[in-house]
Amino acid sequence: MGDLDFLKQRTFEFDGWTLDILKIVIELGEKDFSFGEIYAFESSLKEKHPLNNNIQAQIRKQLQKLRKEGILEFYERGHYGVIYG
Repeated sequence: MGDLDFLKQRTFEFDGWTLDILKIVIELGEKDFSFGEIYAFESSLKEKHPLNNNIQAQIRKQLQKLRKEGILEFYERGHYGVIYG
């Protein structure tokens, strides 16, 4: 995985959806990614959160939260990057 290993070593106070999305970002293993790459995990997120019928909106919400926490940066519509720590 390499470049994103630093994320695994940071102490986060996230749980639930936010932690799920952060784990996906780490699993992607790329500094830059798009909504589409995260949306590819929609079915597994639906299994984890069966009562949520608006998975894509929840993904966007959590990406915004991670941006506000200084973990991600927004590049342009639908594109984010990991801020190296």
